[in-house]
Amino acid sequence: MTTAERVRWYARGIGQALITLGVVVLLFCGYELWVTGLYTERQQHDLGRGLDRTWAQAPAPDPRHPLPYQVGKGIARIWFPTLGKDVHYVVVQGVGREDLKKGPGHYPTSARIGAVGNVVISGHRTTYLAPFNRVDELRPGDAIVLETQTFWYTYTVTAETIVKPTAVEVTYPVPGHLGERPTKRLLTLTTCNPKYSAQNRLIVHAVLSTPLAKQPGVVPPALARVVTG
Repeated sequence: MTTAERVRWYARGIGQALITLGVVVLLFCGYELWVTGLYTERQQHDLGRGLDRTWAQAPAPDPRHPLPYQVGKGIARIWFPTLGKDVHYVVVQGVGREDLKKGPGHYPTSARIGAVGNVVISGHRTTYLAPFNRVDELRPGDAIVLETQTFWYTYTVTAETIVKPTAVEVTYPVPGHLGERPTKRLLTLTTCNPKYSAQNRLIVHAVLSTPLAKQPGVVPPALARVVTG
């Protein structure tokens, strides 16, 4: 075999190896984006049905003695009206690996939804249906609505920041101030940043603007066109 033939043989082998690697990468990306999305879509469907059934059958909770949230179970719905009428998800209790495969997860150590303190919710941005894929599009003044059994809680976005994964201070009852007693009703969303990377965390900050008791046919103004339109 001549030197030129040897070079062509090696080049052909390298080319075939690169093609094979490319196919493997594409298959992996397809699994990460499509197959995981199908899994979460099914989980969201089941969680939503269970949540509706529980809300319809269970008596209204006593606000003085609320029942603890159950890890892995649906506890609320989160709506993003400025991102589109179909952008809403069931929030589960917990932020473990298996919890976040089901949908956005509520930090167990953070405030209850609607309560004084900091409600912290984390969600995937690229896999498992990517519930927080577009939260970077939220702007100050936009509404985020959390729906519970008895209330609609409309939070107003105040700011967006990017922090390191170690910046746990964003989850404090008073963000950035460990041990300080909270007086506001806050909401903090956390997700990876940039997309397809866990290098940083994208943080969306919001404050409760309007709690609205649930009544038949009544929805928050932010959801009026989303729910009825």
